[in-house]
Amino acid sequence: MTLLSRVMGLVRDVVVANYFGASGHADAFFVAFKIPNFLRRLFAEGAFAQAFVPVLSEYRTQRDHSAVQLLINRVAGSLGMILLLLSLIAMMAAPILAAIFAPGFYLAQDERFPLAADMLRITFPYLMLISLTAFCGAILNSYERFAVPAFTPVLLNLCLIGSALWLSPFFDPPVLALAWGVFLAGVMQLLFQLPFLARIRLLPRPQLGWQDEGVKRIMTLMVPALFGVSVAQINLLLDTVLASFLQTGSVSWLYYSDRLVELPLGVFGIAIATVILPALSRNHAAKSDETFARTLDWAVRMILLIGLPAALALFVLAEPLITTLFHYGQMTDRDVFMAAMSLRAYAVGLLAFMLIKVLATGYFSRQDMKTPVRIAIWSMIANMVFNLMLVWSFDHVGLALATSLSAFLNAGMLLMGLIKVGVFRWQPGWLTVVVRLILANSLMLAALLYCVGPAELWLQASLWDRVLKLTGLVVLGAGLYGVILLVAGLRLRDLRAQV
Repeated sequence: MTLLSRVMGLVRDVVVANYFGASGHADAFFVAFKIPNFLRRLFAEGAFAQAFVPVLSEYRTQRDHSAVQLLINRVAGSLGMILLLLSLIAMMAAPILAAIFAPGFYLAQDERFPLAADMLRITFPYLMLISLTAFCGAILNSYERFAVPAFTPVLLNLCLIGSALWLSPFFDPPVLALAWGVFLAGVMQLLFQLPFLARIRLLPRPQLGWQDEGVKRIMTLMVPALFGVSVAQINLLLDTVLASFLQTGSVSWLYYSDRLVELPLGVFGIAIATVILPALSRNHAAKSDETFARTLDWAVRMILLIGLPAALALFVLAEPLITTLFHYGQMTDRDVFMAAMSLRAYAVGLLAFMLIKVLATGYFSRQDMKTPVRIAIWSMIANMVFNLMLVWSFDHVGLALATSLSAFLNAGMLLMGLIKVGVFRWQPGWLTVVVRLILANSLMLAALLYCVGPAELWLQASLWDRVLKLTGLVVLGAGLYGVILLVAGLRLRDLRAQV
């Protein structure tokens, strides 16, 4: 379901690129969408889930169903009230937010700034709707109903595709249709999950509960996690701020390249982190340290097994991917080369982005929020230093590379912290894993470099020639990688977590 969601997200971006390219209107929409979408990630894949799931798992393990229902009711009421007030304030302060997160638009005094502010008023309620959706999804994940929350983002993609195709002719400018598509998606995603909560008899009945012991624990855990878990997303948002000062198209180039990195990150990195969080939380509550360590070690191995070849493939196939997916309609040859350069810079950090998701879960499942926050602060400082060092010489590519470098610092510090406290312990067989990865990735990389061909040929090729050739390269790379791993001794049983 996560794979389906990410593939549909890719289709959505293809449609948006075809209709709006990397124009000033596209830049304005990506800013208006990125602000609430960034906050969504803090809730859906970050702070709220990491704070709520361990407490809910503890209630499920140690208390009866009525206590779990009461906790859910009070969290729903308290969270809903906060989000409603935040959304109302943000809608009234939309021009201020647009100036803060895209100061280059404001200083340029062109059409991008008022357009971004207008669309932000439409898109910001999405934060409230999708955060409540994430709350529902966290409950379902805690009860091993992973498919429904994983499928839910498909609805966002369908709404945006439909808005671009059918609603945009009715708006002036047409890009406003995308903003209304975001709002509609928030409503549909929330309503979609409610029947599945009713099936497990945990449909929320919101009530305020600020003094509830469970609510206070969740809020206490959530405050530092807001910063700690999503430092990569914060860094991407800072990239948008700086990119707003660069030439027109910079925000869009970063967006399109980031979306391709999001495919393996979402399908595997976030999916693995989502699946292991309830298991790690239960292991910690049951004081099962050995099982906890084995689960975390398995997750890191899976990230390396999938993330390393994905990063190499994105780096080598940058122009073919951008050309095949986005080089239509308003997307120019120059846009392809510019987006491909930032894609390579993001690909450098893909493995670190994925490891952060998994390693941070090792802290949050133990309700340790302070350590990731300290690490995140250092990573944020490093990212800004790297930004200022690289942006002057490399423009938008420097911003992407700075994000990747700071992600490696973040992941390394998270890993060292887990090793230091004895939570992460290297399990037997790592030497074999490393040898297999080096062998398989080296041969896959050599084959792709030999077969990819110059970028100019991709730009001149027809749609179906691009699709067929890119499909062939993907099949060749993935097939060769898998065969070499099998020859080197990897078996299906090695991919199963011993939890």
